[in-house]
Amino acid sequence: MNAPTKTVVIEYEDRTVRHFMLASVIWGAVALLVGVVVASQLNYWQMNFDVPWLTFGRLRPLHTNAAIFAFVGNMMFAGIYYSTQRLCKTRTASDLLSRIHFWGWQLIILAAAITLPLGYSRSKEYAELIWPINIAVALIWVVFAINFFWTLKRRNEPSLYVALWFYIATIITVTMLYVVNHLQIPTSWTHAYPVFAGVQDGLVQWWYGHNAVAFFLTTPILGIMYYFLPKAAERPVYSYRLSIIHFWSLVFIYIWAGPHHLLNTSLPHWLQMLGMLFSLMLWAPSWGGMLNGLLTLRGAWDKLRTDPVIKFFVAAITFYGMATFEGPLLSIRVVNSLSHYSDWTIGHVHSGTLGWNGFMAAGLFYWMAPRLWGTKLHSVALANFHFWIGLVGILFYVASMWVSGVMQGLMLNATTDGGTVLAYPNFVETLNAIRPLMLLRVLGGVFYLTGFLIMVYNLWRTIRSGRPVVETREVHVEVSSNQDRMSWKEVVNNDPVIFTVVGLAFMCAWFFLPSYANLAALISGVILCWLGVQRFQAAGKSWGYWYDRLLENYLPFSVLTLVAVAIGGVIQILPTVTVNRAKNVEDRIQKPYTPLELAGRDLYVSEGCYNCHSQMIRTMVPDVLRYGDYSRLGESIYDYPFQWGSKRTGPDLARIGGKYPNVWHYNHMKDPRAVSPGSNMPNYAWMLDKKTDIKGLPAKIAVQQRLGVPYPAMSRDEIQQQAIEQGIAISADLKKAGAFALPDSQMVALIAYLQKVGQFEAPEERPAETPWNEKPFPVVPALPDKHRTAQTAPQNSQPN
Repeated sequence: MNAPTKTVVIEYEDRTVRHFMLASVIWGAVALLVGVVVASQLNYWQMNFDVPWLTFGRLRPLHTNAAIFAFVGNMMFAGIYYSTQRLCKTRTASDLLSRIHFWGWQLIILAAAITLPLGYSRSKEYAELIWPINIAVALIWVVFAINFFWTLKRRNEPSLYVALWFYIATIITVTMLYVVNHLQIPTSWTHAYPVFAGVQDGLVQWWYGHNAVAFFLTTPILGIMYYFLPKAAERPVYSYRLSIIHFWSLVFIYIWAGPHHLLNTSLPHWLQMLGMLFSLMLWAPSWGGMLNGLLTLRGAWDKLRTDPVIKFFVAAITFYGMATFEGPLLSIRVVNSLSHYSDWTIGHVHSGTLGWNGFMAAGLFYWMAPRLWGTKLHSVALANFHFWIGLVGILFYVASMWVSGVMQGLMLNATTDGGTVLAYPNFVETLNAIRPLMLLRVLGGVFYLTGFLIMVYNLWRTIRSGRPVVETREVHVEVSSNQDRMSWKEVVNNDPVIFTVVGLAFMCAWFFLPSYANLAALISGVILCWLGVQRFQAAGKSWGYWYDRLLENYLPFSVLTLVAVAIGGVIQILPTVTVNRAKNVEDRIQKPYTPLELAGRDLYVSEGCYNCHSQMIRTMVPDVLRYGDYSRLGESIYDYPFQWGSKRTGPDLARIGGKYPNVWHYNHMKDPRAVSPGSNMPNYAWMLDKKTDIKGLPAKIAVQQRLGVPYPAMSRDEIQQQAIEQGIAISADLKKAGAFALPDSQMVALIAYLQKVGQFEAPEERPAETPWNEKPFPVVPALPDKHRTAQTAPQNSQPN
């Protein structure tokens, strides 16, 4: 018997959708323009213009943040607000919260656009924004979450459609990732130190960084795909069962894969293997989702010839499949030893961002704009031209980076004489070899930007030809419904949950138990899987009934999603709390920075030097031959934040301390090409005129002490005096070599830091009787001119 229903008239709130869509278009153009500029800077150092706020190190984070949070973020919110109302058959719960969300997000983006070029940065990829903006992001995200879950609570459609599953996972997981990775202690209104350091910070950062890609750039866009692709194709989703497998396997496995960004480093071996294993497992759910999307077009492939929306969606899903095939491939340690720190990774990231996110955004905008403004698309021909020039741009970009990355990786790893001598000892050789390919990347970026600007014009003309539409719809609502009435006992006391929990226990035992015991756990897990399959076949429709009931209850569904994504983070991160203690540092422990060296390190961070330089010598023969002994856990134990890096446009700096005299660093920072012909590093001569913030050092030292750095007790005056005295010593040494820099200049502070990088001692040799602040400051003397060429321009003298 059919349940009694009532008719409800709903007026959808699409003003917020229009606002987010327009914001995405505007910020997308900005992000792509900045991207072309920073790509050009890698070929033409003059495009840094000798202006601090236009240097590559400051603009590159602006480009990535604008692309992710401004372009894709606004597009994501537009798609979520539009589809959620239709899927829930109700208006967004609060117009006020929607307005706060929109304007708050735009103010955050504006704040980022101002602070990043000014050098206010945390130096953590995709998490560079300073702490006041972090708090604003968290608050606005909570506003979004409240509005979304409140809308689910008020829904008139009992069952949650698959797109809503991905939206739920996005909101929950991004909240968890953002909060943990942004735990920090402020030293001022514009500066803070993270609570994690060294290997711990590296693991937390890439747990966040990898899953920011997963749960900000992937899962919400998959939700948009599951809603808008069937709408555009006028076909149902190919397989509902495949969508279930796709969702749960993706959200569970993705969260474990972060350590593959730290392969062959000093990260504990078990974590590297864990990251690689789960990365390889990602092939299955990722391609399951891709096939589910493409096969949705069965019977509608003819639209591919005539409908630009379908063109963009199909190409985007194809790029998703390519990127998710390449990602696990790059997580294999042998492949990673070639690809990591090279342009191959850059090509991989952009195939996903430009192809998957960018083309999904274009298809979404071309589909929504005529409906939101009650008109027709201005020009199908321009939309098709946008598609083809954008596609060519992506292929130019990605192909050039693939070839560039492989070429650079092979050259940097190449050895002769039985693997004892580097074939290309000078880093600049590899840089010069890939310059034509970097220029081809710029051309690809220009093509893609041109296509995007064509879309801007097309959408502008479309909007001008119509007017905002207020859509109303009659829906039939059941008077009595079982939605949101599932008991917690019914949620957890069932076969799917029990088998999953026990299976996870066996998996953890396999990883952590000693030999033979872990083998027993593995065998037990396999037996459990077999029993689960038998139980599923014998249960008939009971498992399906349970899941259907779960989909009618958004809160239990959300809790199970949280558990699925939280398990991986807990198992990976908690053990590193002990790994980073001073007693577990292998055979070396880092020497704490003096106050001036700490100030110089903060300048290194703010200038974005991590964008081009790593401070992590991998456990690979070519790395050791080129840069020195491989890095140990204890050598970065006091680095807040860590500076291991993810790209080498210049050589590794983990052993730079004490390698060159102060005047070499002075000349190199003032004019890099004076000591390293062919360098594409910006000039930093302006650091001679800017003063170091000596007055802010006491607050920074106090926070470092709270974090566990073994600084002795010092007064404010003692800290400042120590910094001044070391600055005077370095300034005097520069003067002897014919260079001039004021003791309180930023140049002197940065030199002090660079001379300290990589300095360590054996744990048992740490002196107890003489605190570091009572020792004379070591000064690397200037070498006589007759020795300078031979000793100051070795094989890796080009640091950018």
